[in-house]
Amino acid sequence: MPELPEVETVRRSLNESTCDRSIISSEILLERTIAYPENQKEFNSGLQGTKILGWHRRGKYLLAELNNKSWLGVHLRMTGKLLWCDRSLEIHKHTRVRIYFEDKQELRFNDQRTFGQMWLVPIGAIPADIISGIAKMGMEPFDLHFNYEYLQTKLAKSDRPIKNSLLDQTVLAGIGNIYADESLFLSGIHPQAKSNQLTETQLERLCRAIKQVLSDGIAHGGTTFSDFEDIAGEKGNYIHSAWVFRRTGQACRVCDTTIERIKLGGRSTHFCPNCQPFICNAPSK
Repeated sequence: MPELPEVETVRRSLNESTCDRSIISSEILLERTIAYPENQKEFNSGLQGTKILGWHRRGKYLLAELNNKSWLGVHLRMTGKLLWCDRSLEIHKHTRVRIYFEDKQELRFNDQRTFGQMWLVPIGAIPADIISGIAKMGMEPFDLHFNYEYLQTKLAKSDRPIKNSLLDQTVLAGIGNIYADESLFLSGIHPQAKSNQLTETQLERLCRAIKQVLSDGIAHGGTTFSDFEDIAGEKGNYIHSAWVFRRTGQACRVCDTTIERIKLGGRSTHFCPNCQPFICNAPSK
């Protein structure tokens, strides 16, 4: 699933390509892709004649602000892709929604697994009114108020592994499996460490590491190890410089210890047992 750096990469590209262009019409090829409204005609008529003022990101959601005070929301889920292309390009078998712009350009939503969704937030409403995932979301990692104290408060009552907490979007927005593993490595924290037993020093390191790996991921255009592509069909390059993610059995880039993999919450988790020792701390105050 695309995470914050991948979604941010797409957002920036969309702002360069789609803004201030009139939407002529749209076509829904798979009905369940549209999460709101239920009426397809209402979705199509709501987009027709509008212009995108700008794309925003909230966690893993893409949000297009329209000039009639409505919003278009997109979540790529597992295999969703937005493709900006000429209308004459052959239709892919996994194309689910087509949004037609002036100058014979279009934005296509392709999704092999069909878990991705789109929302047309009605005029006068805000995305959180319609998209429940946004309403429950935690702070953005690049928010000026994101610090160890915020994490300490959010984790104080949780004894689950810190890796699981980082994947919880109500704790922190936008982090998934890739960047959780990378952040924990850079902060020297074992993924099985209990969330409420991390010290202030560990939490401070973790905050810095989260910002660093997310920034690095954005700089590399995100991570592609299966499906992710930007709106021009380009793959992300972060995977080639990853510290631990998908490097099971390889030597740690810092200490040469063999990278290990375990399952936490049903997700593969990669770590260096030397750089990330499992230390049991007293609960943080």
